[in-house]
Amino acid sequence: MRLRSLTLRDFRNIPLARLEFTGRQQFFLGANGQGKTNLLEAAGFLTALRSFRAADNRVLIRHGQAAAAIVCELEHERRGDTKITVKIAPTGKELWCDQERVARLADYVGQFPTVVFSSQDLQLVRGTPTGRRRWLDLTLAAMDGAYLRALQNYTRAVAERNALLKRGGSEAELSAFEQTIAPAAADLVQRRTEGVAALAAEVAAAYSRVADGAEPATIGYEPNSAEATAAGWLERLAKGRARDRQFRSTLSGPHRDEVALSVQGRAAREFASEGQQRSLVLALRLAQAAWFHARSGVRPVLLADDVLGELDPARRRRFWSAVDGEAQVLATGTSLPAADLGAWEVFAVKDGEFGEDLGAGA
Repeated sequence: MRLRSLTLRDFRNIPLARLEFTGRQQFFLGANGQGKTNLLEAAGFLTALRSFRAADNRVLIRHGQAAAAIVCELEHERRGDTKITVKIAPTGKELWCDQERVARLADYVGQFPTVVFSSQDLQLVRGTPTGRRRWLDLTLAAMDGAYLRALQNYTRAVAERNALLKRGGSEAELSAFEQTIAPAAADLVQRRTEGVAALAAEVAAAYSRVADGAEPATIGYEPNSAEATAAGWLERLAKGRARDRQFRSTLSGPHRDEVALSVQGRAAREFASEGQQRSLVLALRLAQAAWFHARSGVRPVLLADDVLGELDPARRRRFWSAVDGEAQVLATGTSLPAADLGAWEVFAVKDGEFGEDLGAGA
């Protein structure tokens, strides 16, 4: 997939911008806080109509405006020339694909993959299980509409059950929401098990390339409970009601799963060096891109947000050699990329405005 133009209106700090891309590599150059990441955020919205930075879509709308809009024109392996239009309002989103309204997100998911490489990715290793679960959920949901539906059903039902626990709901009320939670939980555990198993091979291969085969790295799935059936989850939830009432929260379920990352057989969070951790998060994103391509047949657009400059020269060369040489890359930074990374279309960014193409080079 190649992004050929991107038009934004009232998105974050960008009042109006239209950018046209002709090459495979685009670089957005400017000081911090000017709008470079906002542009990548808009491009990343293509995948599942979700921001990689914010859970609340209202923050995507420029201050004082009623709505924001994103329009993408792209070349697509399966669909040919395609135009995507997204309107973001405080009350929700509207989506058009080639002028045809898309009513269900599940019908759209998986068709337009993007992968974000961010300086914040280190938190996937160093941060809490919540961040790793979110990465896994976004990865699997981007390619699997059934996973997205199960996740949405589960999340809503758990939120309602927790609200009941806080206000002392009856056994019958709790049981009603457990009827929704149980099959969704069983489905999520199965799909996460299969998804992580598929991703593990890609992570190991990508880490070997980025780290020059210095040591092995792995990703594993550690479910909070490995109940395989809806009936098993119903029984577990019923048995846990007394404890859940005490803590006023649902204490068992996929919302408490862990995605384990390790280097040389030891937990990466506690034992990996900073260099190993950086290599591991790059491997996670490279694996994500490879898995998207394998699942969909569509080559993802890669969005590199101020990450290449943080790598030492050797790791940067190995990372670049591991990137799909046919993939489009949109990157940001405060200084021009090194010459060994090839030719770029360079755009200046200041106060939400994008200047003339400064020409290829580095």
